[in-house]
Amino acid sequence: MRSTRPNIYEEAPCLALQTSVPEGDPSSQTVAAVDLGSNSFHMSVVRVGDAGLQTIDRLREPVRLAAGLDSNKQLSPQTQADALACLERFGQRIKKLPREQVRVVGTNTLRRMRKSGAFLRLAEAALGHDIEVISGVEEARLVYGGVSHGLPGEDERRLVVDIGGGSTELIIGIEGRPVLMESVHMGCVSHTQNFFADGKITGRALKKARMSARVELEFLERNYRRHGWDLALGASGSVRSVWKVGVESGLGENLITPDSIDEIFRQVKDIGRIDRLNLAGLRDDRQPIFPGSLTVLAGIFDTLRIEQMAVSDRALREGVIYDLLGRLADRDVRSTSVSALVDRFKLDAEQGRMVDDTAQQLLRQVAVSWNLEMPVARRFLSWAARLHEIGLAISHSGHHKHGAYVLQHADLHGFSREDQAVLAALVRCHRGKIVREVFAGLPRVWIGAAQRLAVLLRLAVLLNRSRDQTPLPALDLTISDDTLNLHFGGDWLDRHPLTQGDLDIEAGRLRMLGLQLEFS
Repeated sequence: MRSTRPNIYEEAPCLALQTSVPEGDPSSQTVAAVDLGSNSFHMSVVRVGDAGLQTIDRLREPVRLAAGLDSNKQLSPQTQADALACLERFGQRIKKLPREQVRVVGTNTLRRMRKSGAFLRLAEAALGHDIEVISGVEEARLVYGGVSHGLPGEDERRLVVDIGGGSTELIIGIEGRPVLMESVHMGCVSHTQNFFADGKITGRALKKARMSARVELEFLERNYRRHGWDLALGASGSVRSVWKVGVESGLGENLITPDSIDEIFRQVKDIGRIDRLNLAGLRDDRQPIFPGSLTVLAGIFDTLRIEQMAVSDRALREGVIYDLLGRLADRDVRSTSVSALVDRFKLDAEQGRMVDDTAQQLLRQVAVSWNLEMPVARRFLSWAARLHEIGLAISHSGHHKHGAYVLQHADLHGFSREDQAVLAALVRCHRGKIVREVFAGLPRVWIGAAQRLAVLLRLAVLLNRSRDQTPLPALDLTISDDTLNLHFGGDWLDRHPLTQGDLDIEAGRLRMLGLQLEFS
């Protein structure tokens, strides 16, 4: 598990990724990623060109979101004000970028925050873009993608460690593919608060904090050590701060080692107070949380018996950039996740395809009338069609409810919490009575669109109930005010009395949404 590589990314002004870009307006060749971390907010603005990616702007502010979370898991007024002010400044930089060229992700503190809707709405207004709160596993996937992209080493097994303000992600992967991913609820801010809240740094506190990190990581020790790795890489400012102090002290030969960590422990203990940590190489904004960074990293080294670690200056936001570019190039990892679920739950893929084809046919006819022209609407409708029967793996009775639960709570690569909520709502309402409360909890921008997509999915499922691969007749769906008029060619409907009866029932159910269904 040893590596003699130096710090791979010490100088990395340009990210090397070959990709095609839209022509025309220069703004169409620019994308941005915003990482709303528990310690700092980061933004990277990247231009896509023939030579790959070039970072043209970076912003970072130590908002300390995790430190502002009280015992009731609510942000203090001052922290909210600081966060919103920061987002207004970020928003000025990216306000002219199209929505689809910006991705904003929130991590541990926003995951933990209770009743976060009101704050998120203010935050989105300040930034001018939607915010996705991502799961810990999704954060780990994006971190690994950011760190590993473009690294040499075919079949090389890598351990990537990212210590954030409120959580720590540990990933083992081979080349660009993560194999093991965990997100542990401890970070540099929370660990500093838990063990050094009074500002004093004692040998006992350091020992307790280090041991606590080991305890938190005990559950993954055996599996991670069994898989092993060829190269250990540290990401994030926390790891870099420890590395930088070691480099300035002449320790570790440009790598983090157990000996360099122990020596830094001795220096920190001798200083004795956080406000006096004037260590060479330690930035002023990292000083208040350095004890937490150091002890979490030490616990990781102890648990996994890491012998040395190189340092990357790439992390979550670079992973978000690569993922966003994949979506823009129609290589959306979410589609891969959906296909994996189809295989895992042994769904009837042909039935899903038929429902999808019908739903897309209906969508094309009403997209303009119903304001569903955005590509994301087509994608979510397709994913819901492919997965609408996933609940059958549990029980036929109420399988739409079981399916919604699975999709809401599973770890789905590429999907944010909001994404999964939308997908779950569509599957929940693809049959049976329509429960409007299901849509009420969605992000505001999705409530109306999700209801309309659910109507199209319901019709597509209904029309394919017989599971007959014989093509349906030409369908003509039009919208006039709140009336849907569905017309079948010829006498097809007369020859399909079950479908006619189902449409009668469906007409009654759609009245729950204030819609009239007429068919002929």
